[in-house]
Amino acid sequence: MGFPPRELRDLQLRVRAEQQTPDWQTRYAVRSGVESTINEFAHGHGMRRCRYRGQPKAHLQHIFTAIAVNIERLSGLPPNGETPLPRPSTAFQNFLDQHEIPRPKSWRATTG
Repeated sequence: MGFPPRELRDLQLRVRAEQQTPDWQTRYAVRSGVESTINEFAHGHGMRRCRYRGQPKAHLQHIFTAIAVNIERLSGLPPNGETPLPRPSTAFQNFLDQHEIPRPKSWRATTG
């Protein structure tokens, strides 16, 4: 077990404190949405490998996949702009609720 240098520890504490501010969380929410979309393309639709040779055909594959994902997302929305139903709880969240253990807002929200 080692201890980081004082400068690194101070930097970590400052960055962790900054991450608790509403401004930082708002900016990170945008990044989180973009990263989840990229992850969906890479893992859910096989976009790490291209089916075609040549940049124009690869570009068309990306465009058509994006259109398909958008249609899929739009078809899952409730009609008339109603608010969507919340996602179902996970088994772990159900366990916490059954044992009356409070759910943390984020597992990484611990202060150092």
